Amino acid sequence: MSKYEGTSYSNVGIKVRLSRILKNDRAVIFAFDHGLEHGPRDFMEDRYMAKTILEKVVNAGVDAMMLLPGMARLTYDIWKNKVALIIKLTGKSDIRPQDKHYLQSSLGSVEQAISLGADAVAATVYWGSDYEDEMISHWYEIKESATYYGMPVLQLAYPRGSAIKNRYDPEIVMYGARAAAETGADLIKTYYTGNKETFAKVVEMAQGLPVVMSGGAVRDKPIEFLEDVYNVIQAGGSGVAVGRNVFRSNNIEGMVRAVMKVVHENALPEEAVKELEK
Repeated sequence: MSKYEGTSYSNVGIKVRLSRILKNDRAVIFAFDHGLEHGPRDFMEDRYMAKTILEKVVNAGVDAMMLLPGMARLTYDIWKNKVALIIKLTGKSDIRPQDKHYLQSSLGSVEQAISLGADAVAATVYWGSDYEDEMISHWYEIKESATYYGMPVLQLAYPRGSAIKNRYDPEIVMYGARAAAETGADLIKTYYTGNKETFAKVVEMAQGLPVVMSGGAVRDKPIEFLEDVYNVIQAGGSGVAVGRNVFRSNNIEGMVRAVMKVVHENALPEEAVKELEK
């Protein structure tokens, strides 16, 4: 029998920890794995030091942050006992050979995430990738261990692969959300499909699981991003996991507050954007 079989308490732990991330069933998660995934190109020169960014994000009151294990270790003095922590256990560099870009590698274990004080763990599956089988196998290893310890698992359900022409196609995103639900995700992060009507179908395909929008590339104007977030909430989504649209903002704290107002207060983008003027 597997050491992960036979537990009778883990489902309670999952619900308790998930409630630390989802406040009233919604969450603004600061996703900060870009140092590995994208490298220096994502950061202005005055923001190379992660603590410079994280201090502002935490001060602004974000619900949770998603960090890689090493960065969580280096910055614990900033986030401890202030925000929920999600440890991402998979990743890749952007300088690996092109034919391996649709493969995520292991970055740690659930046990290591627990030792860091995590409230949840996360892993990416590139649905449609040539390496889909490897990532599914790794996903189930993480899921089995996390369930034993009562840890919720966020799946970054990203349809990517040589056969996928448009990863934002609503049908493709719906497929990824359904695949995440089918494989046991407790929380799903996926692409925004461009409007609330199609994203509502993504939410429906997730079978009642909370779905947060991936923040994606930086929008030209902050209000454009806030409009995306607003549409996600109106579509029944549970919030956003955002990185660049916050840490590349001229007003990091103001942008966090604006996103929080949209997600938690149903504020109109035109009202929320005023937080950037403070």
